[in-house]
Amino acid sequence: MKLYPIEAGNFKLDGGAMFGVVPKKIWNKTNPADANNLIDIAARCLLIEDGNKLTLIDTGMGNKQSDKFFGYYSLWGDESLDKSLAKYGFHKDDITDVFMTHLHFDHCGGSVNWNHDKTGYEVAFKSANFWTNKNHWEWATQSNSREKASFLNENILPMQESGQLKFINRTEGDFLTTSELDFGIFFADGHTEKQMLPHINYKGKTIVFCADLLATAGHIPIPYVMGYDTRPLLTMDEKAKFMNAAAENNYYLFLEHDAHNEIITVEKTEKGVRLKEVFKCEDIF
Repeated sequence: MKLYPIEAGNFKLDGGAMFGVVPKKIWNKTNPADANNLIDIAARCLLIEDGNKLTLIDTGMGNKQSDKFFGYYSLWGDESLDKSLAKYGFHKDDITDVFMTHLHFDHCGGSVNWNHDKTGYEVAFKSANFWTNKNHWEWATQSNSREKASFLNENILPMQESGQLKFINRTEGDFLTTSELDFGIFFADGHTEKQMLPHINYKGKTIVFCADLLATAGHIPIPYVMGYDTRPLLTMDEKAKFMNAAAENNYYLFLEHDAHNEIITVEKTEKGVRLKEVFKCEDIF
């Protein structure tokens, strides 16, 4: 098995929204804001090469939205999904599986492109299965008013229309070891219904793709919960369970949204679970 970090682009989000009730005076120390109160955010995806399978976890925002839409997110840098795949000798057509932690636009937008003449949409990965779970699919396609702006039909429905959409066979409980893919899955419902966090066994280490349960290294303390979460109290319970397990088992936490810290480990202290070490992906992979 080989792992590759895939940088799908960088953007900015409001720091207050990213940290909820935590005062700016505190979060600005770890995630400094610009003059517009915006903080740096990454869309760092992960590619797993295992035999003949190439599984891509999340796909970033994509590039099919309007300039007005992207203007809300202050795109920066020159990273892109295509360029990052090419860096390691891959193309979208090589991908066999696309696993989506959840269907918010910044996690699945790159799964769908405009068609050739821009009259409609088509899947960006012609040979891939697109993996989600039934509970989350129904949540996303019958969206509540709070998340409606994050679940965009053009990002989601073409996967079903292509015939390439697959559902994870979920069992009871919050952790699933799946034979369908190369990793276990931790389910979390606080951010959105049935978000999925892959746990990958790699060279004696457990690599966890943290998605939006742990957005950045600055979010490690349990009360530091995003304002975007639909059930923040549930997020805190899930996060406490997850972070304690991460400290006890020395998980290597792959941060999708932290533009400056790629992989971290955590440890238990008198103040609770806190940052232990920071790594570049190249140090681990």
